[in-house]
Amino acid sequence: MEGLWTTQVGSLPKPPELMKARTDFARGRLPQADFEAMERQHTRFWMEFQNDLGLDIAVDAEMYRGDMATYFAEMMDGMEISGLVRSYGNRYYRKPIAVGPLQRVKPFTLDWWQYAQSLTDKPVKGMITGPYTMAEWSYNSFYDTQEEFVLAMAQVLHEEVVALEEAGAKFIQIDEPAVSTRPEDLPLAIRAMAVVVDGISATTGTHICYGDFEAIYPKMLDIPVDVIDLEMANSDYDLLDLFARQAPFTKRLAMGVVDVHSHVIETKDQVKAGIYRGLDVVPADRLYIDPDCGLKTRTVDEAQAKLSVLVEAVGEVRQELGLENA
Repeated sequence: MEGLWTTQVGSLPKPPELMKARTDFARGRLPQADFEAMERQHTRFWMEFQNDLGLDIAVDAEMYRGDMATYFAEMMDGMEISGLVRSYGNRYYRKPIAVGPLQRVKPFTLDWWQYAQSLTDKPVKGMITGPYTMAEWSYNSFYDTQEEFVLAMAQVLHEEVVALEEAGAKFIQIDEPAVSTRPEDLPLAIRAMAVVVDGISATTGTHICYGDFEAIYPKMLDIPVDVIDLEMANSDYDLLDLFARQAPFTKRLAMGVVDVHSHVIETKDQVKAGIYRGLDVVPADRLYIDPDCGLKTRTVDEAQAKLSVLVEAVGEVRQELGLENA
């Protein structure tokens, strides 16, 4: 294929029955084996949907994950989990706490990646939360400095990335949504990412969203990954104007063309118009097309409809540009 690869940022909606099962398991009302069987069942459901849709690069759908920081922290030595902490509005979550030296004692995502990859001939992205975001969204009660905490987290996550590549992952995404919220910490986030991807030959990427991009662009291009994934539809593609105004976007760009915070299903023409706006800034051979962010907050029907119109729009643009699938 010559470009305009279709993919996803990560999460897909958990059906209501799986959400209920998660609550029942947490309260001791459902055996672990039964709960994990349901997670596998719904992983298979989403893998089959992505296969049928013809998505170029699939995701495992994250049926087995809750919060994107707490999930990883729960499996690390040196981390504990707090009681409920208010995030915003009426949203609460359990915040990780560093209480000792960090260690990866078992795989975080490897088994689920292998299961998902066994269900498709298309590449499945390995996906982890990045070290800067993990540390920023945690309390630090052990390391002398935040820098030491971030770099220790980077080393632990590097081990998972190595395991994913050794298992055959061709695309590995290390999400750093917190990078755009503290521009002064961008140099530290860049150093930490270099630790995570050291020696990795797979295509690497990161997702950054909903922050102060005026303050971090073009310096964010120094993040040592191949692909930077950004929301575009929610902000009317204003980041493309930023790139044109300040400095050329020199990496591969994964560009969100459907708004994951809206119940409204975009039309094919709306999505195509967004793609063509992206092509004015980044050539097709460096452009991936996906939703703005993970789709877990949408209903199953909404997520399927948004992905379907995305793939349909990309197919028409490819035809119009004379791009061929390989």
